[in-house]
Order: sequence, then structure tokens, then C-alpha cells
Amino acid sequence: MALVAALEADLRALSAEARRRYPAVKDGAEHAILKLRSSSSASELSSNEDILRIFLMACGVRNTKLSVIGLSCLQKLISHDAVEPSSLKEILYTLKDHSEMAEENIQLKTLQTILIIFQSRLHPETEDNMVLGLSICLRLLDNNRLPSVYNTAAATFRQAVALIFDQVVSAESLPMPKFYSSSQTPRTGSVAGDLSQNINNSEPLEKDVISGRLTMRDTLSDTGKLGLRLLEDLTASAAGGSAAWLHVTSLPRTFSLELIEFVLSNYISVFKILLPYEQVLRHQICSLLMTSLRTSSELEGEMVEPYLRRLVLRSVAHIIRLYSSSLITECEVFLSMLVKATFLDLPLWHRILVLEILRGFCVEARTLQILFQNFDMHPKNTNVVESMVKALARVVSSIQFQETSEESLAAVAGMFSSKAKGIEWILDNDASSAAVLVASEAHAITLAIEGLLGVVFTVATLTDEAVDVGELESPRYEHHPSSEYTGKTSNLCISMVDSLWLTILDAFSLILSRSQGEAIVLEILKGYQAFTQACGVLHAVEPLNTFLASLCKFTIVLPTDAERKSSFVQSPVSKRSEVQVDQKDVFVLTPKNVQALRTLFNIAHRLHNVLGPSWVLVLETLASLDRTIHSPHATTQEIATAVPKLTREPSRQYADFSILSSLNSQLFESSALMHVSAVKSLLSALHMLSHQSMTETSGSVSSASSKQIGSISFSVDRMISILVNNLHRVEPLWDQVVGHFLELAEHSNQNLRNMALDALDQSICAVLGSEQFGEDPPRSRDATLDVESKSTELKSVECAVLSSLRVLYFSAQKADVRVGSLKILLHVLERCGEKLYYSWPGILEMLRSVADASEKDVATLGFQSLRVVMSDGLPTLPEDCLHVCIDVTGAYSAQKTDLNISLTAIGLLWTLTDFVAKGLHHESLVEKEAGFNNVDTTPQKINGEDGEKHMANNSNKPDYEARIQVVNHEKLLFLVFSLIQKLVDDERPEVRNSAVRTFFQILGSHGNKLSKSMWEDCLWNYIFPMLDGASHKAATSSKDEWQGKEIGTRGGKAVHMLIHHSRNTAQKQWDETFVLVLGGIARLFRSYFPLLESLPNFWSGWESLLAFVKNSIFNGSKEVSLAAINCLQTAVVSHCVKGNLQLRYLNSVLDVYELVFQKSSSYTGDTATKVKQEILHGLGELYVQSLKMFDDKMYMQLLGIIDLAIKQAIVNSENFENEFGHVPPVLRHVLEILPSLGPPEHLSSMWLILLREFLHYLPRVDSVLPNEEGSEVSDHKADALSDNTIPTTRIASNMFAEKLIPALVELLLQAPAVEKYILFPEVIQNLRRCMMTRRDNPDGSLWKVAAEGFNRLLVEDVKICSVGGDTDLKISKTARIRIWKEIGDVYEIFLVGYCGRALSSNSLPAAALKANETLEMALLNGLGDIILKSTVDAPREVLERLVSTLDRCASRTCSLPVETVELMPTHCSRFSLTCLQKLFSLSSFCSEAENWHSTRAEVSKISIITLLDRCEFILSRFLIDEKNLGNRLIPVTRLEEIIFTLQELDRLTIHPEVASVLPLQPYLKTILREDNRDTRAHLLVLFPSLCEIVLSRETSVRELVQVLLRAIATELGLEKVSLSS
Repeated sequence: MALVAALEADLRALSAEARRRYPAVKDGAEHAILKLRSSSSASELSSNEDILRIFLMACGVRNTKLSVIGLSCLQKLISHDAVEPSSLKEILYTLKDHSEMAEENIQLKTLQTILIIFQSRLHPETEDNMVLGLSICLRLLDNNRLPSVYNTAAATFRQAVALIFDQVVSAESLPMPKFYSSSQTPRTGSVAGDLSQNINNSEPLEKDVISGRLTMRDTLSDTGKLGLRLLEDLTASAAGGSAAWLHVTSLPRTFSLELIEFVLSNYISVFKILLPYEQVLRHQICSLLMTSLRTSSELEGEMVEPYLRRLVLRSVAHIIRLYSSSLITECEVFLSMLVKATFLDLPLWHRILVLEILRGFCVEARTLQILFQNFDMHPKNTNVVESMVKALARVVSSIQFQETSEESLAAVAGMFSSKAKGIEWILDNDASSAAVLVASEAHAITLAIEGLLGVVFTVATLTDEAVDVGELESPRYEHHPSSEYTGKTSNLCISMVDSLWLTILDAFSLILSRSQGEAIVLEILKGYQAFTQACGVLHAVEPLNTFLASLCKFTIVLPTDAERKSSFVQSPVSKRSEVQVDQKDVFVLTPKNVQALRTLFNIAHRLHNVLGPSWVLVLETLASLDRTIHSPHATTQEIATAVPKLTREPSRQYADFSILSSLNSQLFESSALMHVSAVKSLLSALHMLSHQSMTETSGSVSSASSKQIGSISFSVDRMISILVNNLHRVEPLWDQVVGHFLELAEHSNQNLRNMALDALDQSICAVLGSEQFGEDPPRSRDATLDVESKSTELKSVECAVLSSLRVLYFSAQKADVRVGSLKILLHVLERCGEKLYYSWPGILEMLRSVADASEKDVATLGFQSLRVVMSDGLPTLPEDCLHVCIDVTGAYSAQKTDLNISLTAIGLLWTLTDFVAKGLHHESLVEKEAGFNNVDTTPQKINGEDGEKHMANNSNKPDYEARIQVVNHEKLLFLVFSLIQKLVDDERPEVRNSAVRTFFQILGSHGNKLSKSMWEDCLWNYIFPMLDGASHKAATSSKDEWQGKEIGTRGGKAVHMLIHHSRNTAQKQWDETFVLVLGGIARLFRSYFPLLESLPNFWSGWESLLAFVKNSIFNGSKEVSLAAINCLQTAVVSHCVKGNLQLRYLNSVLDVYELVFQKSSSYTGDTATKVKQEILHGLGELYVQSLKMFDDKMYMQLLGIIDLAIKQAIVNSENFENEFGHVPPVLRHVLEILPSLGPPEHLSSMWLILLREFLHYLPRVDSVLPNEEGSEVSDHKADALSDNTIPTTRIASNMFAEKLIPALVELLLQAPAVEKYILFPEVIQNLRRCMMTRRDNPDGSLWKVAAEGFNRLLVEDVKICSVGGDTDLKISKTARIRIWKEIGDVYEIFLVGYCGRALSSNSLPAAALKANETLEMALLNGLGDIILKSTVDAPREVLERLVSTLDRCASRTCSLPVETVELMPTHCSRFSLTCLQKLFSLSSFCSEAENWHSTRAEVSKISIITLLDRCEFILSRFLIDEKNLGNRLIPVTRLEEIIFTLQELDRLTIHPEVASVLPLQPYLKTILREDNRDTRAHLLVLFPSLCEIVLSRETSVRELVQVLLRAIATELGLEKVSLSS
């Protein structure tokens, strides 16, 4: 056990300490140790007196160390309940003896032991022990001058008192709730927060004490008596007397008051239930406190008095707060004294203490409620709460009479700001300095303001409680006023408001008008809001209106009125004149104004159902706010007015305005939550505000100020907002709102009329756009309408809404009002047209009357409405209104007032027919006709969804009814066609052109829905007559030029608008119409040609169309001719792909095209050229789309047309290329279609005709071929191979040939193999001739194009030359030899004669020279890398000829004399070296990658002999040149050549099969072959030459020769070996 161990250790220490001087103590300690070992629990220890005795003995010797040990052990025993209660008195006497010792630690130990006794089970229960224990503490408290002992004694006594009263509560079985006063409760950042916290803390008090459930009794237990004696002694000591029971002559008064305050605030039940205690409180404590309040100074001195006063006031506060219900008279006296103290000439700190107490009462709702009920509402008692509020208000109002009022106001604002941040200002007792004086005065005012705010928030809180318990009706619900309120809380609130509101308002308005601090302004405005809302809930009209008027005074203030502001509370009438502002003034919204406005918004939101007539006050202010927000001179002001304007953030200003504007709007948006009666009250207030301003603006426009216009605008806007937010119950509000708008529309002021029209527009659109019109009414034209209550209601609302619009239009006396009514109608149709149903007849009647109006603006607006109806309103129209729509649209189309209206109206006819055509479904109603199965149904797919819906709706109709509907739709459709036919003859080109487009657009989109009979009517009654009329008009109209519309004068002459040359005559205008007709027919043919083809007599119509086309081509303008061609082209091209076109239509088109070119002699000019180009383009497209339909005759006709086109272009455009620098347009179109003219498989024989036809147009020249010696050889061979049937017509310029060659090459590559073999020699011959033009025109492009084509033919189609590449073609050997000879001729002639030479040429740029060289290299690569290395079947002589060609080209550098080799251009030397490199490449063999075959071996054998001869010649020529030059340098070209030769010889490896043809001895060949050393046998052939050139002066040459000689030694096995081996 820890206690036993600790005690044993203490006993050993005690024995050791007493060993010398106190043997008895030592023996006793040792004896106690033995006793201690036999005890194991606290009960055993308590029964053993020896253990306690030894500790008391140790204390009795009065030795410091022994006493400390003894007291410590006593504390341990007592705290563990190891001491019997009977030993208490002895222990107390021991402690009393020790309290007389002077040592500090002994005294502290004594006090600790006393406190432990009171906390343990040894707690004194007898009067003697209690007095003895308390007297020890008091003796140490009174006689000791040590601070630590004094403070410990005071604390010990306080705790002992608390423990004694805890024992009283326990002994008397009292409830033990502990209540904490406001002084003990931490204050929050606002008065509202303090109030809320105090309400929460007072809830137990309300339940247990004030409720009256506890009964009083006068009997006390022994413990209760002890507590009573103690309380009486404390009261006597606080009064300055002696504590007789405690046997103490005097105690510090402050100490006694502290203890009394503690007991009063924490042991309420003792005084509430035990009558003796209550008597002491009433007669002794209250008397003491009253005496203390009256006394001006005390015996302790001035320094103690502030603290004593504080204690007295706190005790008084506790009595008033906790015991006012039982101590009525005493509390009344206390309150009267406190109130009186606020205006007595007392020290400032004293008044501040009193104000703190009063402030505490005000912020405690329950306390204030009890005080008001017990005093102010009791007729026999004084109105203490009213007096208290007036006292606080008097303190607040005193600020205006102080000399330092401004400093005090700033200090008050600072205190509120600090409190908002959580910093509490504490009063200093010494207020001597001026700064502290100002701060103290500000503190007093702050406390007074907080007290008033507490009263306000208390009223608001109690009002909310009355609403919660049902005594009052919530302002959120509709109020039914009653004569009186019967609820206790509600009566209390009404009484408080009636008695306090004026006093509070005076103080609040004063502070709000004088103060600029943000925190204090916010607090005051919160008070305004809370009190005003409470007045609204309580229906206290006068306080409500007065508070609203006062608040509105602080919302918007004119700068010029700043001096006139005062604390006077203005009435609603006087307030009105101050908030009205002219917009020209500068508005400055301070933060106070902004916060006041926010408060006003909060009040209006809260009380919107109960404001009633008070709305006028709010609305006048909001109207001024609205003008301020929209004023360009409005701004907001920061709190610190000294801040320069430029440093203020504009975002803050805009943010304030934005928030205020949003709050302003939200207030009226919340009208949806108001009751109908409240909404009507609000509308009445708005009407009143607007009507008053209307009366002031009834004169001329100039007399209407912006202020009055702004007020009316505000009223109108807010009426609209209310209407929009109450659409679910619009009917009872509509007349009230719209009646005011109509009244405004009749005003003489233009601005007001416009405002009324805009408002009516918004209102009608809002109502019709509401959800109640979102549900479709019964609109089925085939079903009976069910008349229901909902439909009747919708009908009445719809008709009522639109009837106001019709009344406005027909009764308006001013034109601008009629125009405005039409604008409103337009907006209604645009936004809500699809929701209308019952009002369509009236709308159409109104639009029909507008169509005949002479005013352009009126007609324009009416037509815009018609556009909306035709675009969006057709589905909602009744069936019998469709023909009216067509009639109205026709009237607008034919009117002459505005051209744009006519054009747009014609477009509306298309919209109407699109809607009408949805009812034409002949497949389900009439007999199906065969032509419809082949019609392109694309337009039907576009409208497929609507069609399915329509058929679904009609599925249940009787067949007869469906037929009637179809007939009606046909009549409507032909009615539209008749209108369009009349418009086609209109004198205005724009109108008739638009009519033509619309007509064909209708047919194109809905032709699949027309029956054959309808198509026949359209074809013969509308389409062909329209074509005939347009053609006739185009041919007979005037060609005189028009003058544009006169737009002014300049220099006395009229200035006319310019007209484009393509439209400046009547004939050109009709040509345009004719073109549109032809284009429309073309579109019809594209979509419906199979259907039209099936109609009877359509061929005659087609022939008529052909006649129109021919006539248009030869006699019409360019546009008409092109349109005619396009018409035919579209008809055949669109359907020949599908295979459903008869051949005669295709032949007829070809005949027309051929006729155009056959009459070329009489058909010339720009138009003819353009027509021919179009025909050629069309021929290409026609052939591509219908090539499967072509036969030999048609293909020959096609080629004949193209041939005619080329010949005519050649004859008519001889100088075109030289003049313009490009191919003539006709020939260009020929080149464009040429790639697509390849014959199909069933016309493969036409390939020869096609290619030979175009080969004729390549240049044919008799050329001479230069050989390597410079002589000329005639090209008789080429002529002999040419075809004798080639025509003599030639093209002087080569531009056409340059464009033609690539196309021919492409066609040849696409041709079948048989035809390709046949044509190949001819193509090669023609390409050779073109390549030979380089001699005469090296700067030209023809030879380049021919060379590229030749190279492409051989490279991409090398299979033609391959052995067995086309074994199935059975091509003869003679034919193959002929092909290869032609190839050999081309390479020999072009490479030897024209490549790598310094030809005479103009100065070409470097890029062109580089391109020529690249082309030459491409030819060499094609020959050396592809042709000669492929498995071609060329004869050996041709291969030898090709290799020889390379050798001849490679001999250019070494064959020239050394004197002239330096003059050779660099590209020539590069060409020569490239040819030499090709010889090396053909001779080499790489076993890893190369594909070795017979042709490759043959070529390699030929090339190795040629290469070795060339190398020998190069080596020998180099030695000769070096010898002849002597000491001169060898030319660089020659040196590069020999170095390249030697390097390539070193790298060259040959195939063993090739080594066998080398000129070596047979035995040497055998040795090399057997040793597999024959891959470099070519070096042995050149060994003699290498041995000679080793004497060269050039070091690089000698080094390379040495390398080759070592290689030869290696080949012969003559490597250097060791002699020793």
C-alpha cells in the first residue's frame, strides 16, 4: 500500500530528526513503525491511535522540521480518511498552536491542513469545531503580513465558505444549479451575441426558480444553522462591525463583500427556499447594500473605494437579477438609485460602473422581461425599465453637449470596432489625463448604446418567442387583424414597444447621424432592423412608420443637405422631400448609406406581408436608390474620408452598386411568397408613387425632370417584376398592372409612352410564356374540342392579355403608339406564338389591316409579324386559317411599298407550302404509280419524322375524310403556284427571280408527294410556259442601258447609283430570270427525271427543251448558254450512273455538243469559247459517269468532238501562247479531261485510236544526230518507222505538247498490255523527237518533259522489257527487238548528243542548271541501275550499244586535249565521271545482296571489257599529258578522273563468270579459279599500265598505284614472306 510506505518513510525521517534532542519522539516513531507494519488499510490505520499520536507529538514539540513532517503526515492520513472524527478537535488545537508560529512554511502547511479537513469527512459539523477551523484561517488572514500567507489564508477561507454552503445545500436537500452573472460570462463581439448567450444561461433559472415550483420553509438543519451564522457574521463584517460568531473583531470589508457576492450568485436556492436566509438577505444584506450605495466614501480610503463600489454594485446587480421577484421593494429602490446615479455628479468611473450594471440588465432578455413585468406593467410600481432606458438615452444624448464630442464619437466607434474584433476595453481607476478622460466618457456612451441595443434585441427576441408559441402570427403568413392580443408575452412586447420606442429612436438616430464607424453603424442598424421587424409583427403602426422614416433618412443623402441633417425624427411626409434627388446632382453613397439600405431590404423582406400602406416609405427610398445606381455621377465613399479619391478601388464601388441592385431586385422577386392582398398593396403603393410623378410631368416634355421620370420608371419596372414573379396567379393582378400601363400610354410625354409600351410588351410576353401556357391546348383539327374548366381559364387569360393589345392599336391616336403595339405583337409572336390558339383570328385580322397601310414602318412591322407566324406559328393555326395566311402573304408579295417585303414574302410562300405539303401522302390514299418508285426521295427523308407523325395522327381517320384533306392540301398548293406564276411576270427583276427560285425549290423538295396528274399540270401549265415566257422576254426586251436611282446632285448635275454592267439593261435582267428557270429545270431533272420520263409525251417536251438549249447556245448570252448546257448535263449525268436513263437522251446530248463544234465558223467570240470549255468539261464528266453505256460509235463521236475542239483551238489561238504565256482555255480543258478518257474493257480496241489521235499533236521534226566525232547522221530510220497517216496539222508552240506528254504517258501505263506493246515504239519515237528539241531550244521545257516521260515509261513499266514478263501475250521476237532498238536509239542519241555537253543556251539560273543536271542523272540511273540490271530480253547488240553509250559519255574528259579540258564546264566532268561509275557498277559483283541472273552476267561481261579498255586509255593518256605538260600542273579535272579510276579499281570485285572473259593466259585463269582469287583478276590485265604510271609525279596517284600493285601481289600469292621460313 502506497500510503503505508509513505508513512513509514516519514516516520523514519522523523526518528532520524528527533534522535538526539527528542528521544521520546524517536521511540514513539519506532514504535509507530512497528504498529504501521501490522496495518494494511486506512480503516486499520484510523483505529490505531498510536500512529496519529506520534504525529501529534511531533507537532507538539514546536520544532520546525518535526512540525513540517508531522503536518505532512497528518495531511496524508486525513486525505485518506485514516483518522477518526473524534480526533478532530485535538487536531484543530494542534493546528491553532502552529498558526501562532512565525515560520512561513509552518503557516502555509497549517492552512493546507485546514482546507483538507474541510474537504474530507472530518468536515466540522459542530459549532465549536467550525468556529475553531475558520478562526485559524481568519487569524492568519488578519495577523500575518507575509503576502503568500495572506493570499493563501484568503483563498482557504473562500474555499471553506464554499464548502460550508455546499454542505448546507446537501443537508437541506436543495437543488444545486449554479448561475453565472453577466460579469462572469465572457462578452461576445456584438450585443445580439451577448443577448443570445445570456438567454441560454438563464434557462435553468427560468425553469427552477421563477416558475414557482419551489416552496419556502423556515426550519434549518444544524449545518444550515452554521451557514446562517457564517452569513450573518460576513454581513456584519461587511457593514464594518465585528464577527461575533467567528470571534473576529474585524474583517476587510472588500473581503466580506466578495464572499457575500459569491454566495448570492451561486447559492440561489438557499435564499429562495430557506426563509431564514431570505430574511437575512432582505433585512441585513439589502440594508448593507443600500447604505453602501448612499455612502460617498469609506473608512478604507479613496484608493479602496472604486473596488468597494464595484463589489457593492455587483452584489446589487445579483439581487436585482436573481431575487427581484421576491424583493420587489428592495429591487425597486436599488434600480432607482442606479438610475439616479447616472446623472448625479459622481466620479466618471462610478457612473461607468453603474452603466455596466444597467447594460447587463438590458442584454439579459429574461432579466429585462421580469423587471418589466414586475415593475413597469404593475400599476403600483415604478416604471423602472422605462426610467433605465431614458437614463441610458440621456447618457447617449449628452455627447452632443460635450466639448470633445467629436473625439468621444471617434472613441466610441473605435470601441465598437475593437469589440467586433474581440478586444474588450477595461476601465482604469485613475482617469486623470485628457486622453483617458475622453476614453472613459466614450466607454460610458458605449455602455449606454449597448444597453439600448440590448433592450431592442430583447423586444425582438420576446416577439419571436410569442410567434413561436402562437400568441402572434408570423409575418410570413397572411395576417387577419384582431382587436387585441391575449397572450402574456405579446402583451409584454406591445407594452415595451409603446413605452420605449420613442426614447430608443431618439438615441439611435442621434448616434447614426453623428457616427461614421463601421462597427457601431452596423450595430445600430441591427437594432433598427430588429425593432422595426418587431413593430411589424406586433402591428405597431406608428413606431413602425417612424422607424422606417428614420432609417430611410440615412439611406441616401444629398451633399447639399449634409448641413441640414439633425437628430429630429422625421415623419413620412417630411422624409419624402429629402430622398428625392435630381439625377444631375452627384450622388455619394457612404458605407453608412449602403448598410442602411441593406437593413431596409432586410426589413422589407421580413415584413412584406404586413407593411401595407407603409410600402410607400420603402418604395420612395428604393426609387431614389434606383436612380442613384443608374446615375453616371454616382459613387461610393470609403470610411476614411481623408483617403484621396484616386486611391480608392473602383471595384469596391461597383461591388456595392451590384449588391444593392441585386437586393433591390430580389425584394420584388420575393413577391411570389407574399399573399395576394399584400401584393395588391405593394402594387397600389407603386401606382401611387408613379401617379404622383405623372401628375408632375403632365405638362410638356421639357418640364419632366429626370427624377420624376426615374420614379415612374422604377414603378413600372417593379410592377413588371412583381407580375413576372406571380405568373401562377396573374389573373387577379393583371388589370391592376396593365391598367396603369395603358394610362401611361395615353400620356403626352413621349418617354412615358415608350416606357408604357415596353412594359406592356414585357408583361404580355411574360404571361404567355409562363408554365400555364406550356401545356398544349387541344389543337387537333379533326377532333372535337373538349370544353373544360382549364381550357376556359386559359382562353380567358389569353384573350384578356391580347385584347389589351388590340384595344391599344385600334384606339391609339398617335402613330408611335400604333407602331409600338405592332412591335409588341411581333415580340409576342416571336416568343410565345407557339402557345397561342384561341386568339389567331384576331391576330390575322390585325395583320391583314396592316398590309394595306401606307406607312412604311407600319407595313414593315406587320410583315415581320407575318414572318413569325409563317415560320413558327403554322402548326398552331386552325385549319380554316391557312388560306387566309396564303392570301395575306400574297398581299405582302404584291405590294409596291417595300421591295424587301415582297422578296421575303415570296420566301414565306415556300415555308407555307412546306407545311401544306406534309399533308400530301398519296401512297396511302390513291393508287400507287410506277414512276414514284424510282424517284429520289431525299426530300422525303428530310421530313420523314414529321411525315410519320402526321400519318400516325391520320391513321384513325375515315378514308373519305383523308381524301378530303388531301384535296384541300392540293388546292392550297396550286393556290400558291398561281400566286407565284403571277409574280414571275412582275416588272421587278428581284421579285420574279425570287418567285422562280421559290417555285422550283417547292417542286424540288416536295415533288415526291405529287401525283402524276399533278406533275403533268405542273409541267405543261407552269414549267414550260414559264420557260417559254422567260425565253421570249429575254429575246424581246430592250437593250437600252438603265440609269440607277438618283441619290443626289453634285455640281448641279444629278448623281445616280451605279448599276453593275451585267444588270444595266432589261434584257440582261430577263436573261438572269431565264437562267434561273433553266437552273430550276435542271434541279428537277436531277431529282425526278425517271418520274418525268414516264409521263406521256415527255419526249416531245424534251425535244422542245433541246430546241430551247440550241437557241440559247447560239443566240443567248454567255450566262444563258452555260445554264442551258448545265440543264442538259444535269439531266443525263445524274441518272446515267444509276443505269435508268434511256440511250436516246444521251445521244441527243452528244448531238447537241457536236453541233456546237461543227458550227464553229459562225460561232465565235468569248461566249463561244466559254461554251466550248463548258461542253468539254461536261463531256469528260458525262463519259466518266456513263462509260458503260458507250459503244464504238459513241466513243468515236466523243473523240471527234474533242478533235474538232483541238483543231479549232489550234487555228484560232496561234498567237495565244506567245501573247499570254499559257495554254489556250479550250486546250487546257482538253488536257483536264484527257486522263479520264481511257476506254473501258469492252472498248479496249479504242486505246490505239485514242493514243495515236493525241500522238499526232506532238512535234515532228527531221533531226540530225551528232555522234561523238561531231558529224551528223540523218534520222531516216525514225522516219521510216513513222505512220504515214499522221495529219499535217501541227502546233507551232510546244506548250500544249508539254502538257500533253505526261497525260499520254499516264494513259499508256494504264493501257492493256497488248495495246501497250503495239503503241510502245510509236510513243518512244515521238518522245525521242521531243527530246531532240534540246539542240535547238536547250532552254525550253519540251525536251525535259519528254525525257521525264521516257524515263518513267522505262522505270515504272520495266516488265515490258523483262524476259517472260508477259508470256501469255505471245509477242513476237521481232516486235521485242524493235522496241529495244528504239530504246537504244533514244539513249544513244540523247545521252551522247545532248547530255553532259556545253550546249549553247541563254543564261539560265543556277536552279534551272541544277534541275537539268538532275534530269540527266535520273536518265543515267534509270539506264545503269534499273534497265541494265533487270531481267530484260534485250538482244546482245542492244546491250552492247547501251554499254557503249555509257562508255562514249564516260570518254568525254579523257578524250579532250589537255589544253581544252580546263575549259570544260564542271557539270560535263561530273556527267562523264557518273557514266564511268555506271560502268564500274555494271561490272561489279556483290555476292551478299546482288541478284545475279543471265542478263546481268551478259551485261557485266560486256561492260568489263569496255571498262578495262577505258581504264587503260585513261592511264596511258594521263602519262602522256604529264609528260607533255612538263613542270606544269595537271588539270584538276584530269587528276580527279584518274584518282576516281584508281579508287574504283581497288574497290571493284567481279563475278567468276565475268573473269573468264578477261584477256589472260589460260593457265593463269585456271590457277586463279582454283584458288578462288579471280574476283580481282581485272587488275592483272591492267598490270603493265600500272607499272608504267607508278612513275607519276603526283603523290596521290603513286600511292593509289602502290595499293593496286600490292593487291595484284596478293592475288598472285606473292605476299612478302620470311626468308627464314
